[in-house]
Parts: sequence; structure tokens; C-alpha cells
Amino acid sequence: MLPATPTKRRKAAPADEQGGLRMTRQRQEVYETLLAHRDHPTATDVFLRVKDRLPNISLATVYNCLEVLVEHQLVRQVNFEREPSRFCPNLEQHGHFHDRGTGTILDVKFKKGVKLSDVLDLPPGAVVQDIEINLRGLLRTT
Repeated sequence: MLPATPTKRRKAAPADEQGGLRMTRQRQEVYETLLAHRDHPTATDVFLRVKDRLPNISLATVYNCLEVLVEHQLVRQVNFEREPSRFCPNLEQHGHFHDRGTGTILDVKFKKGVKLSDVLDLPPGAVVQDIEINLRGLLRTT
């Protein structure tokens, strides 16, 4: 069954609560920026937002911080074809919808009670450990 727990806003935990990851000031700022702005920003977007608070931070440092946060499973890296990677702090199992008209990326929740076997013909014995669903299209304006 797919989890359908609503996403709760997490506040960045102190360094000793981040799964053993030493949270430098730069990592903390990058992480807090991702938690505050859940719009699936690119590394450049994060850099521009963090630069206001840490004027001496470099784009390379932001990339390194994001890489470490992904490695420690504090955020997810989302990729859409040939576009720059985006970053998502929502750790619940979910998909993404990319509105090609505006570039907006939205989280898509799985419906409660739906099983993968209801929608996919998985190979016998397959054990799904991670799901990555990316949908592309247009949002209709009403």
C-alpha cells in the first residue's frame, strides 16, 4: 500500500538530530531554505535565496550542501528530463507534476488504499523500495 500521510512542515532540527550529519551554517541555511520554500527550487534558486543571509556563500558550496542533504536523505533530488535538478524536502512517498506552461512543480499524493499492483503489472517477486513518478502536462486555469 502507498503511504498517504499528509506532509507536515518540518523545522530544521539541530545538528545532533540530523542523522549524524554535522550541520554547518551553510548546510543549515540551505536546509532551512528548502523547508521554507517548498517550490522545488534548483540549486541556483537556493543559492540566490541563501545569499541574502550568507553573502560569501558560493554556488559550489550550495551544490555541495544539497548533495550532502540528499545523501543523508534529508531532501530528495527531482529530475525532469534535461532540466536542472530540483530539490524537495517532502520525504513522504509522492510523485511530481510539472506544469509545462508555467514551470511549476507540484507534489502529487498517492490515494489512500491504492496498491502498486492495482496500477502496475510488476514482475513476479519484485519488491519496490522507492517510487519516482514524474508527470508532465498543463494545469488548466478555471
